[in-house]
Amino acid sequence: MGLFSALLGNAGTVNQDDLLKKYGQLLTDTETIELGFKLIRDTFIFTNKRLILVDKQGITGSKIEYTSIAYKSISRFSIETAGTLDLDAELKIWVSSEQNPSIRKQFNKSVNVYEVQKLLAHHVL
Repeated sequence: MGLFSALLGNAGTVNQDDLLKKYGQLLTDTETIELGFKLIRDTFIFTNKRLILVDKQGITGSKIEYTSIAYKSISRFSIETAGTLDLDAELKIWVSSEQNPSIRKQFNKSVNVYEVQKLLAHHVL
């Protein structure tokens, strides 16, 4: 992920082995990491059972909130692809019956948003 994309808050793909080393203790015995993305300080992880959001808080980032969203709680999602002049693609996820998206993430061009959509569709549909 480039510095410019990181400064804009765009997510780039993270290696599964790196995610497993850092967040493996969050997983159940039968859970595996399928995809992961990192923003400047935050991470979001798609497993075979749920979506995990890692939110580092405060100036030092030593306080961390882990949010777990079961795929069955996701009522809908959308992707918006990057255009010619756009630097990013966007993912929106609605949880339960919320009117507005509960989760909004932007991806840099290195991320194939169709793969993200395919993974979500596999688990949600």
